[in-house]
Amino acid sequence: ISEELRRAQEEWEAVEEIQSGLGGTSASAAPPISFNEALQYFQTADLSECRKKVRATARRQGLAALVRFLFGPPRLQPQLQGERELALAMAQCGLDDNERVHMRILQTIYKKLTCSRLGCPRYGVHWEELGFQGADPGTDLRGTGMLGLMQMLYFVMDSQTLPLAQEIFKLSQHETQASAIMLILLQNFPFCIMSVNITRIVIQALREERLSRECNRRQQVIAVLNDLYAAAFLQLYRVWKWQHKTVVDSSFLLKELELSTKKKPKQLLKSLEAYVNRSPMADGLQQPSSPSASGGGGSQPGEEIHFTGVCDLQVELEGEPRLI
Repeated sequence: ISEELRRAQEEWEAVEEIQSGLGGTSASAAPPISFNEALQYFQTADLSECRKKVRATARRQGLAALVRFLFGPPRLQPQLQGERELALAMAQCGLDDNERVHMRILQTIYKKLTCSRLGCPRYGVHWEELGFQGADPGTDLRGTGMLGLMQMLYFVMDSQTLPLAQEIFKLSQHETQASAIMLILLQNFPFCIMSVNITRIVIQALREERLSRECNRRQQVIAVLNDLYAAAFLQLYRVWKWQHKTVVDSSFLLKELELSTKKKPKQLLKSLEAYVNRSPMADGLQQPSSPSASGGGGSQPGEEIHFTGVCDLQVELEGEPRLI
């Protein structure tokens, strides 16, 4: 490389660093962070205030408590309860501009989804392009906290799930034209808001002890949560893509996904394993049957369902499940 070209490259890289500034520092100077490195940070961080807000399991009283005791799933083994509390504490931990690890997580997600080597400003419309509701991603994380970002980080940093994450992100920004009826059917959806909703579903399944059997079997909690998150996202992706769903259908589809996550977590995990291993089972699951064909309800034509962010509701994880 000639000396002139080398100087030109150095000047261009300096311009890139200035343009990608994050709170007065260079975003591109912050290296990507792996999921394990981020998890180690939370394992050693002071989360005492967050832990005070944690309710590890959903409360049951009266007949519901008796039925749960007699016929419910097994309880989480004692040696795993600390890991469960860590996951729930992360869900109570808000995004902090002053925590470098938080910012690295955010920047890594942006770079992996956009395939950009540049960082981006902490606030701006570029977050809306990723599927947040506004210029500040932190406002959409109430109810899932940093666990919401950690699960996105896992999704994009694991070599086995990154292709799936990129495919889902691509679909979330996709438009298809239905020439037969001369209408534009938009299959796009807010990727990050959908991700936060799936994290909320996984948290609820954990608190209702729907995942205890699998956690006990694998002697892991956070890994099970991450796999279930990816499996639920895969299921949603398949239904959304092959049944040509739109944002109008989102409320109903999330409701169905919540039921599947709580009642059939093992089946979802198997479908993810088959997808990752590219087995014949994965091919057979690519075009799921329509819920309406089996008598299930759905959104009526013309019915408008607004996609609501986590920050717009008082999230109550007990009792009747709520869609965010």
